Amino acid sequence: MIQFRARGGGSLSCATVTMAFGVLAVSAVVGSVPAQAELKICNTTPARVGVAIGYQDKNGWATEGWWNVSARSCETLLKERVPSRYVYVHAIDYERGGEWAGRSLMCTGEKAFIIRDTKNCQTRGYQQSGFFEVDTGDSQTWTIELSDPEAKTTTTANK
Repeated sequence: MIQFRARGGGSLSCATVTMAFGVLAVSAVVGSVPAQAELKICNTTPARVGVAIGYQDKNGWATEGWWNVSARSCETLLKERVPSRYVYVHAIDYERGGEWAGRSLMCTGEKAFIIRDTKNCQTRGYQQSGFFEVDTGDSQTWTIELSDPEAKTTTTANK
């Protein structure tokens, strides 16, 4: 079991997520100066990773991927407000193998994709992958950090 901590709006929440690989940290960027809304992922590992996200918006459930995030870099996945309180993430270590996964099953594609609905993935020609849940609270801006299992991860919120 891997723990992640999320901090935003002055509150701290903890949850336990089962992952096949890696440590996860999430943080909300909050402050008195209006921030640009976005969902960002930071890869602190020495390998390139592929990232897919799932969320619910006004049109229902959707999954999107694959963002390629270089080693030790960050990538903005969405440049607008986080679409829902809960965002789901699935990531793959392309170079060393392993993945960050969870129990929420959603559809993914082999190449870049945007898929509506999370049901009947295989009969519609997609793979079914496990995503882990991230509770973003009411934050408009959120950062998710992917780390190696042995790395110590800290989570901070900008105020």
